[in-house]
Amino acid sequence: MQIISGGVCAAKGFSASGIHCGIRRNHTKKDLALIVSEVKAAAAAVYTTNLVKGAPLTVTKRHIADGYAQAVICNSGNANTCNANGEEIAEQMSDLTAKALGISADDVVVASTGVIGQPLDITPIAAGIPVLCEQLSRDGSRAAAEGIMTTDTVAKEIAVQFVIGGKTCTLGGIAKGSGMIHPNMATMLVFLTTDVKIAPAMLQKALSTDIAATFNMLSIDGDTSTNDMVTVLANGLADNPEITEDSEDFKTFMQALNTVTVHLCRTIAGDGEGATKLLECQVTGADTLDTARTVAKSVVCSSLLKAAMFGADANWGRVLCAIGYSGAKVDVTRVSVSFRSPKGTVAVCENGAGIPFSEEQAKEILLERDIEILVGLGDGSYDATAWGCDLTYDYVKINGDYRT
Repeated sequence: MQIISGGVCAAKGFSASGIHCGIRRNHTKKDLALIVSEVKAAAAAVYTTNLVKGAPLTVTKRHIADGYAQAVICNSGNANTCNANGEEIAEQMSDLTAKALGISADDVVVASTGVIGQPLDITPIAAGIPVLCEQLSRDGSRAAAEGIMTTDTVAKEIAVQFVIGGKTCTLGGIAKGSGMIHPNMATMLVFLTTDVKIAPAMLQKALSTDIAATFNMLSIDGDTSTNDMVTVLANGLADNPEITEDSEDFKTFMQALNTVTVHLCRTIAGDGEGATKLLECQVTGADTLDTARTVAKSVVCSSLLKAAMFGADANWGRVLCAIGYSGAKVDVTRVSVSFRSPKGTVAVCENGAGIPFSEEQAKEILLERDIEILVGLGDGSYDATAWGCDLTYDYVKINGDYRT
């Protein structure tokens, strides 16, 4: 498994582009992105669990019901959610994209992100789609990644190369996500592409299985968005033996998928709105997988712990508190807690009680950008990891005037 450059364009047969078409007021910000496969691809997706869903999700679910797609069109700056004509606009985006590419509108995935409840004018999108198509490039992943950003401060992309059936295969992706991020699936926009030949049903199984340990273990602020989804297109141009069932080839594909999704999870968490630190909670010794995941998510979701991490305060009581209200059945008298960063590790709690430790050393460890919160439950052999970020003054500033 080798990490390579290229993002969503790294796999054979994929190109992408991103432009500013006029949805966003800031002309320096791209607001429209396109990803295209040379041939029709197997498609799979997972969607937000919020009962209030953006119109693009409804349209996309309809379009990929047959398990195939060939292009992704996405705008930022407007979520196209809670609009009377939302589905009409989403279908128009698909139709315009399909016409420009010479493909069927039913093979277009459509997505939107941005402010909720404001009408989305199709005019700038209609004018921008021909430009998007003209600028399609095998080097267009970064432009597309920038086109889907909202409050993100960095573009998020990655690709990996691996071998299946003697054929070199590639899987890459781009993502956006900085706020309004919380399990359960999905809580961001993620577009994945691969040249692996895999049946649509197995592609959906791979994605649905993977998100339980990745994107569903990611939280920035406790708010599950209305629009977000993760989609993957697999065009088969690597010409590997088609994956149609559980096999060693499927396991290899799952490993590649997980490498990409974990990287994107970490990148999204580290770029949380106003964040100064990436938090990773590693839970070990749980009696069940569900217990491990419940505890890990509860810890990274704790506003009090997030604030403590912002202040580099080794307030381990916040960790115990989050475990206690998580709903997981845990023997608190067996719990241990440590904090770790590139500056070292400090144990702060054993058997559910505090132990002597150096506050100075703890401060030095917690002043680093990447912080690991290590929780041992002492009840079994299951483990889980969750990702989040600290809670800062800037989070309130960003969201205090997000709409205006």
